[in-house]
Amino acid sequence: MTSSEPTGISAAPRHVPEHIHRRRWAILSVLMLSLLIVVLDNSILNVAMKTIATPAPTGLGATQSQLEWAINSYTLVFAGLLFTSGLLGDRLGRKKVLLFGLVVFGIGSVLAAVSGSPGQLIAFRAVMGLGGAFVMPSTLAVLMNVFERDEQPRAIGIWAGGVGLAIAIGPIAGGLLLDHFWWGSVFLVNVPIVLVALIVMIVLVPDSKDPRPGKLDPLGVLLSVVGLVLLVYGIIKGGQLADFTDPQVLGTVLGGLLVLVGFVLYEKRIDHPSINVNLFRKPAFSAAVGAIALVFFAMMGVTFFIVFYVQSVRGYTPLQAGLLILPLAVAQMIFSPRARHAVDRFGSRVVCSAGMLLVAASMAGFLLLDADTPIWVLEVLFFAQGTGSAHIMPPVTVSIMQSLPREKAGSGSAINNTFRQVGGTLGVAVLGSLLSTVYRDGIDGTLNSVPGLPDAARHAAGESIEATLGVARQLGAAGQRLTAEAHDAFIHAMHVTALASAGVAVLGAVVVAAFLPGRMGEGARGTDRAEQEKAGARS
Repeated sequence: MTSSEPTGISAAPRHVPEHIHRRRWAILSVLMLSLLIVVLDNSILNVAMKTIATPAPTGLGATQSQLEWAINSYTLVFAGLLFTSGLLGDRLGRKKVLLFGLVVFGIGSVLAAVSGSPGQLIAFRAVMGLGGAFVMPSTLAVLMNVFERDEQPRAIGIWAGGVGLAIAIGPIAGGLLLDHFWWGSVFLVNVPIVLVALIVMIVLVPDSKDPRPGKLDPLGVLLSVVGLVLLVYGIIKGGQLADFTDPQVLGTVLGGLLVLVGFVLYEKRIDHPSINVNLFRKPAFSAAVGAIALVFFAMMGVTFFIVFYVQSVRGYTPLQAGLLILPLAVAQMIFSPRARHAVDRFGSRVVCSAGMLLVAASMAGFLLLDADTPIWVLEVLFFAQGTGSAHIMPPVTVSIMQSLPREKAGSGSAINNTFRQVGGTLGVAVLGSLLSTVYRDGIDGTLNSVPGLPDAARHAAGESIEATLGVARQLGAAGQRLTAEAHDAFIHAMHVTALASAGVAVLGAVVVAAFLPGRMGEGARGTDRAEQEKAGARS
């Protein structure tokens, strides 16, 4: 028994070679650098949207729909390929897949930076989504294979804290770049990070894969891609139309769900499934997956409207808006690595339920925000939200990843990221649609009273607060009343959306409290480890 082994129980055999074990923290730093790139890019883009919408030469003159697709083309490819990339990592090698993803992401970033039209930007964002889909699951899968089981909760907590770091850096970096350079710099900044990550990863990170991958499952992979793409596209389209009852939306969403049901039924029948769907029969596994989807549904919806509140209603610059998000990111960085201590003391059920309720309370707290509310109130709400999420994501991620044998880490990471991405996409689409609908209902009467405003312009002005403020600026002094009415209508819509987000977070707390297990004792861990090893031998 070495000094690093726990005392008082039988020491579990080490699965990680000693030379890898010694440099595990350095490897984690490299993995976090890779994660930083993917998360950083999305948070930077949110800050740059207003600039990209500005006519050339300042921006590309992108319309609201084109801006949405600049985000959604990435999301569609990213979500559709997450599961497939995890399987390929298990089969071909997680390091190889991670390096491939970084190269593709870097190339896509360069092409996006030099885009000459909104259409090109949309296409090159899809290329970035392809690269990101191969990076995100691989980082977590490599992590699970360089840390022993007893250290995995701590490593996952630090990994989750890296997301908070990226959330903090992204908007600030985006604001600084837009203050000094052209809009394309927000994409070009990815390139040096990619180059550094590639070099260090080649030197430090070991490759790993499933030693017994079994037969290929091409039909299962195809069904998963088609089903996820149809589902996510339908969700996105419903958000754009602000109408989830539209035949095109219903048809696409139902088609995606039917394909995914077919995927599950097919995986249950074959002897070499891509994923063991019986895992979802375990309440703990399903509750963890559901918690991830629900918390991202709620939080991504809030992220969608808070950008407009801070910049359009309160008048802060992109850089200032980025700085205002710091409390959320700082809370995640502080508490994510420490969440395991709370779990050890109180159990996963109590910690995650409390985290969900804190997120819900912070969402409801947005009802306090008005056009002249002291900004420190928003900062407190952000810190509370970051603290709550920091006590949700690490424990549920540990629960998901430790439900699978080490050899299937890519599949586990893919499940984790797929449900997170689908939940976030659904949150932006559904809550964004709610925000748009309530806002239009609130501003239509005022727009109808504006003399000489053509019908087409009136309809366009009701799409968003930015569109309404654009019309108000054209009216000069006469537009001051319209500006005030737009602020009031948006704040009311924001309050309604925040309440809906809080309701989703409360639902997440109920799911976690009902199905997530409490404290897992050492004996249970040993049993679970044995079950994992048996599962690995059978696969």
